[in-house]
Amino acid sequence: MIDFRSDTVTRPTDAMKQAMTSAELGDDVYSDDPTVNAFEQRIAKMAGFEAAMVVNSGTQSNLCALLAHCARGEEYITGQGYHTYLYEAGGAAVLGSVVPQTVVEQPSGELAFDDIKAVLKDDDQHFAMSKLLSLENTHCGKIIPLSYFQQAREFANDHGLSIHLDGARIFNALTELNIELSDICQYVDSISICFSKGLGTPMGSVLCGSKELIARARRIRKMVGGGTRQAGMIAAAMDYALDNHVTRLKDDHNNAKKLASLLAQIDGLSPRPLQTNMLYVDVEPSINDELLCQLLKAEGILISPRSPLRIVTHLDISEADIVYTADAIKDCLALMQATTA
Repeated sequence: MIDFRSDTVTRPTDAMKQAMTSAELGDDVYSDDPTVNAFEQRIAKMAGFEAAMVVNSGTQSNLCALLAHCARGEEYITGQGYHTYLYEAGGAAVLGSVVPQTVVEQPSGELAFDDIKAVLKDDDQHFAMSKLLSLENTHCGKIIPLSYFQQAREFANDHGLSIHLDGARIFNALTELNIELSDICQYVDSISICFSKGLGTPMGSVLCGSKELIARARRIRKMVGGGTRQAGMIAAAMDYALDNHVTRLKDDHNNAKKLASLLAQIDGLSPRPLQTNMLYVDVEPSINDELLCQLLKAEGILISPRSPLRIVTHLDISEADIVYTADAIKDCLALMQATTA
């Protein structure tokens, strides 16, 4: 199947599997896994932080970060559609009694500082204490530029906030911005990086921050069942991805742009502007998007029925797949039109 549902569906390459099976292993809970230790030191240095911690998933990484930054009854401010609020089962509130305060994102994916300021709480016994600003890059495939993080740092300093960055797809952003990881991380207090999306590992994320923050996060990781043993197999996959799957993210972006160009030529479809590997396509109301996705599945193409359609390119999608998909969509729409005529 040509699977456009998400970049989480990627499978490890044979070379990545070889790196995993040949990794030197130990017990990570005892801090004895040399592959984990080396990877954590490497990614922390890349980000410009003192320490890093390998975790099972981006959700776990964000949870550990939020609970390490905020005590019970304290508040983090984030976007209404950001993952730390909407897509992670309310973990910070359920497990840590940390209060989420949301604001609506701008069309660019950023949070307006006036909106953030409007929900900040005074130091008053009636209110949860505003403690943390939780940002996201990329958001729905949109790149948040470096200048925004410079402003966010100044705003956070002025209002006594720390900043956590959900950087699940940060390398997609860095690829287009042509900057280094540390260039953005200098403006935040922690970052979560997911490797099982565009970077293609079977699982695994990493949280970077100060030594004190990561020490608190390790205790939280243990509480939520994230203390794994021979985690070097996952660290080896992430290390391999840094060496081999970062520069090729440009291919995913180019494939998404090519597909957008081809779909723009089909009546009834209106691709939205895109910056990375996430293509959103508006479909005319007369088109049954669920039926379209069912027909495409029969042609070996998986797209989740939603409005707008979200099509995500990744390392398992080739340029030939892009051309085939555009042709298949055109044919399926013609069949649907002929059936209803």
